[in-house]
Amino acid sequence: MTSRILEADNSESVTAPGQEEPGEWDERKLLEGLRQGSEEAYEALIRQFQQPIYNLVYRLLEDPSEAGDVVQEVFLKIFRKVGSFRGDSSLRTWIYRIAVNQAYNHQRWFNRHRRQEVELEGPEPANSGYSHKIPDRGPSPFDCALEHEQQALIEAALARLNPSFRAAVVLRDIEELSYEEIAEILQVALGTVKSRIQRGREALRRDLAERLEPEPTYGWTPEPAQ
Repeated sequence: MTSRILEADNSESVTAPGQEEPGEWDERKLLEGLRQGSEEAYEALIRQFQQPIYNLVYRLLEDPSEAGDVVQEVFLKIFRKVGSFRGDSSLRTWIYRIAVNQAYNHQRWFNRHRRQEVELEGPEPANSGYSHKIPDRGPSPFDCALEHEQQALIEAALARLNPSFRAAVVLRDIEELSYEEIAEILQVALGTVKSRIQRGREALRRDLAERLEPEPTYGWTPEPAQ
């Protein structure tokens, strides 16, 4: 993810890892099953979109601990509104649009209400049933620590981005959607999408560059060569 964000984007959108598992339903079959109320179709929908939608919502919220609740609301809206889906966009684009809007709505509600509340209890253990961690592929402990540190820096930098820029960058560089799909999801012009992605990447580069620069060492001066 670091290279996708810090380097210029010259590649076409590709299918995200895990999107083509055995038994995946194609869009036409999935949509048909959902409209008919098929339990198997609902299960297929959750299996195919639960993790990508969680990843997206997690990064759009200022309080990621709320992601599990928001994702549940996203799927409830999908179930309720699938009958009115007219097919003007792909099913995936429609689902992502619902997820982005739900995350924004939740954030607005949070800003109006939750920040006025006094927190009386500590945070509950994270056990929402969703995961945003990358599966372990056997790196060394040092590699794990380094990867975790870099991931934490990137996630923190994303959280500090302007929300409009953050959504565009996450959809392009993490979810790997096309510019056209992002324009449909965010309901903005294609040029606006490209501008937001460019400005978001530049803001991320500046933020990360400042935090990754080596700190000067104080109290020690190297001796001159004899």
